[in-house]
Amino acid sequence: MRKTVLTLTIASLCVSHLFAQDGLQVGTAEVDISPTVFPIQLRSGKSDYVHDPLHVRAVAFQNEEGRAVIALVDAIGVGREWTDEAKAIAAEKTGWKMEEMMISGTHTHTAPKGGDTSPGRIAYEKLRTEGLTEALIQAIESLEPAQVGFASDEEPTEVRNRRWITEEGKEAINPLGLKDKVKTNGGVADKIGPAGPTDPEVCVIYAQTRKRKPLGLIANYALHYVGNIPKVVEDDGRVVGMASADYFGEFARLMPFRVGGSNPPENFVAMMTNGTSGDINNLTFNITRAPRAPWEQVQQVATKAADAAWRATRKIENFDQKPLVATRQREVALNYREPSHAQLEKAMELMKLTAKQRNEINSRTTGMATNTIKYASPEMPESESVLIQAFRIGDQAVVSMPFEVLVEIGLEIKEKSPFPHTFIIELANGGYGYLPPPNQHKLGGYETWLGTARFAEDSSVILTKHLLEMLEELRAL
Repeated sequence: MRKTVLTLTIASLCVSHLFAQDGLQVGTAEVDISPTVFPIQLRSGKSDYVHDPLHVRAVAFQNEEGRAVIALVDAIGVGREWTDEAKAIAAEKTGWKMEEMMISGTHTHTAPKGGDTSPGRIAYEKLRTEGLTEALIQAIESLEPAQVGFASDEEPTEVRNRRWITEEGKEAINPLGLKDKVKTNGGVADKIGPAGPTDPEVCVIYAQTRKRKPLGLIANYALHYVGNIPKVVEDDGRVVGMASADYFGEFARLMPFRVGGSNPPENFVAMMTNGTSGDINNLTFNITRAPRAPWEQVQQVATKAADAAWRATRKIENFDQKPLVATRQREVALNYREPSHAQLEKAMELMKLTAKQRNEINSRTTGMATNTIKYASPEMPESESVLIQAFRIGDQAVVSMPFEVLVEIGLEIKEKSPFPHTFIIELANGGYGYLPPPNQHKLGGYETWLGTARFAEDSSVILTKHLLEMLEELRAL
C-alpha cells in the first residue's frame, strides 16, 4: 500500500511540475549600478555626487516555443561591444541565445560618460557591465508562471517636436556656414512651426503572476530626457552636477504604487523605455511655462507618464497565459554619407581658419568640418552593419533600432505593423547617432548634420523595410 501511495505522490508531483511550466513564464530583475568610485565624469564635468540611483532593469519571457528578455540601462546610450559582452556571458550561463536579448539605454544625460581613463570611469564601466550581466541572468533565473496583457494610453502634454521650420530669408546657419531650413530648440521667433509630429502614446506590457500579483511592466514613451537635475554648491563656490536616472528612474520608482496602491508589490520591476524621440523633448516653445525648481519637471513628467501607464493597465481586459514568444534579428549594412563637393570645399576652407575663428562661427564648426573631410576621404569605409531586432509576445510587437530615431519613423512602423500593439525602442544594442527620414534630411538642422547623422539619407527607409519584414515573419508564426 505504501508503495502505491509513493508512486501516486511522485506522479502527482511530476504532473504538477509540468503544469507549472506550461504556458508563459516571466522573470524580472533590478540591479543598482550607481557609481561607487569618484570622481565620475558627467556631461557637466567631474562630480562626486549621485542624486538618485542608477539601475539596470530586465524582464524575461519564456514559453514552450520561445524566449525574449528586454533590459534597460540608466545610461545616455549603450555600446555594441559591451552589450554583446554581457549577452555572451548571460547566454553561456543560462543557455539562452544572444539574439533573444534586447538591451537599450534610457538616454538620461546625467549618467557617467566616457572620454577619460580615470579610476572612477574604469570602475564604473566594470560595474555597469557586471550589473547588466547580473540583471539578464537574474531575470532569466527568476522565471515563474505568469500572464501578460498589452494596452496603451496617451500623455500629449509633455511631448513637443523640437525641430522648427524657419521663415524664408531667415534660415538658420549651420556649423559649415550653410543655410538650414530647420533650427533645433531655437524658440519661435522667425519660425513657421514644428517640422514634424509627436507621438503621445504610452504603451505598456504588463505581466502578473497567475494569482494576479504585479510582476513586471515595460512602458514606452517617445520623449527625450527632461534634465534640470539638482546641483551641489561646494564650499569653494563651485557648482557641481549630480548623476541621475532622470524621469526614467522616477517612473520606475512610482509605478509600484500605481499598481499596488499604498502596499506596493515586492520584487515588482517597472521600466520606461525610450521610444522614437530623436526630435522630441520637453521644452516649451510657443507657450510660457512657470519656472521650475530643480527636479520638479522630472517629477511632473514621471507622474504623468506613470498615470498614463496605470490607465493603460486598467484597459487590459484579458491577460494571456499562453502568448507566443518569438524573436527575429538582422545585421543590416548601411552606407555612410558622402559629402557634396560644396560641403567638402566649405569644410576645407574652414579648417584653414584658426580654432578661435571657427569657434566664433559655431562651437561645432571644427567637429563638423573635420567629419566632412573624413567622410569624403577615399580611405573611409563604405558601410557599417547595425543590429536591429523584432520581438513578439502574443499580440504585442517590440522592435529596436540603435539610433536616436526621429518620431516619424516610429509612427510609420506603428501604422504599418501587422500587430495590434507595437512600439519601438531606440538606442538599443548600440548607438550610432541620429536617424532622420529622408524628408527631414532635406530640411537640415542639428539631427541631420554630418557627424550627428553618419549614414546615407535612405537609411531609415532601409531599416523600416527590414523591421516590417521581420514583423510579418513573426505574425505568420
